[in-house]
Amino acid sequence: RFGDGSLLVRALTHSSLKKTSRDPSYERLEFLGDRVLGLIVAELLLEEFPDSAEGKLAPRLAALVSGRVLAEVAREIGLGEFIRMTEGDAAAGTNERSSVLADCCEAVIGAVYRDGGLDAVKTLVRRLWVPLLAEVEHRVAKTELQEWAQGRGLPLPRYTVVDRQGPAHAPEFTIELEISGETPVRAAGPS
Repeated sequence: RFGDGSLLVRALTHSSLKKTSRDPSYERLEFLGDRVLGLIVAELLLEEFPDSAEGKLAPRLAALVSGRVLAEVAREIGLGEFIRMTEGDAAAGTNERSSVLADCCEAVIGAVYRDGGLDAVKTLVRRLWVPLLAEVEHRVAKTELQEWAQGRGLPLPRYTVVDRQGPAHAPEFTIELEISGETPVRAAGPS
């Protein structure tokens, strides 16, 4: 429970409701929440993987605090239905965009920290992120592929954007990957 409910309201207020630059929205709390989440997840990783080197923990941390995971957590707790925004943005489905869900999730984390302190936000983050520690893919495929190629004396892989479709907020890229001596492959995704 929030002692100061206005923090939660601010964390769930989209910038489309701002009439002036002084009107509240989630951006400042998102900034804070991003840092708080990183700290707590780093601590969780140190506890969960006490024998892992920093080089193994860093990619896992990056994955766990990524926009993709934040949006998944937000969807899991139904955060989208509580985001305040203009009717036009709501009708356009802005409250279900991954980027908005991720931002609001970070903002809520920032609001919990401001309202209840580190212990309160640790409780929240632990409840939502501990189940993800083993699930979230911690490998960085591009790095592994480069290491594989270099280990065989091959030049670095070459990536070419073959196509880009969709709106700016939800693009889909088709990328071709070439490695010397191998058949090129293509795949599509949001980045």
